Amino acid sequence: MLCQKCGAQLKPGSKFCTSCGTPVSNDANPQAASPSAPVNMNQPVQPAQLNFKIFGDSLPAVSIRLNPGESIYTQSGGMTWMDSGFTMETNMQGGFMKGLGRMISGESLFMATYTSHAPNQEIVIASAFPGHIVAVDIGKCPIIAQKSAFLCAQPSVELSAYVTRGLKAGLFGGEGFVMQRLSGRGYVFFEIDGSLAERTLAPGETIKVDTGNVAAFEETVQYQAEMVKGFKNILFGGEGLFLTTLTGPGKVWLQTMSMSEFAKGIIPFLPTQSR
Repeated sequence: MLCQKCGAQLKPGSKFCTSCGTPVSNDANPQAASPSAPVNMNQPVQPAQLNFKIFGDSLPAVSIRLNPGESIYTQSGGMTWMDSGFTMETNMQGGFMKGLGRMISGESLFMATYTSHAPNQEIVIASAFPGHIVAVDIGKCPIIAQKSAFLCAQPSVELSAYVTRGLKAGLFGGEGFVMQRLSGRGYVFFEIDGSLAERTLAPGETIKVDTGNVAAFEETVQYQAEMVKGFKNILFGGEGLFLTTLTGPGKVWLQTMSMSEFAKGIIPFLPTQSR
């Protein structure tokens, strides 16, 4: 350290310069003079990285391992098994109105939050029907999903109802007027029917999908319904009156089957009670 007046070398801890007698200021220490970096108290806290594994092929489940203080939430009755280091809290997750919106979008009014109080605790949540489980880091872009698609998520992810824009999209798009909106930060897991196909659409790029085969799409994607052209196509094409159109930019998740259509297909083969 040097004297600020005469430039003489000073011994550590000196209060006066031995050459000119000038008092030594603490500001001469550059580390003490440098201000600390400002802290942005409004900056959102990023959720912890999630340790998970999806298993089970066509009858899938997701295994999530949590450390003390980490949580995951799912709809009531969604848990399959878990270690003993969890506590469960059942609530409306955002209040009555948001809970009512979730009910309209195919989920339960109440949600169950599981919080770990021990290291490396496992909780397993299984799909309700054959298909696939998709894991998405929701912080990049909100996602619109079909009814009843939500499986579980970190507490920083918000599940709400989404009302489709346009009369044709609501009536004939295959998913109805109300879908699910997944937003916020962190990981969310949702389930689809059958096999999974993912497409990333460029700006203005459009694909046409049979109604019921759209599982989810990023909010930047335009979701509409388009009438099938041609009288013979309508009568004999087997695709019905309308197709769903998805226009980029954004990512879409497609499913090879729809549970509602699958259920309709097996009804004629179910045994009936003989009299």
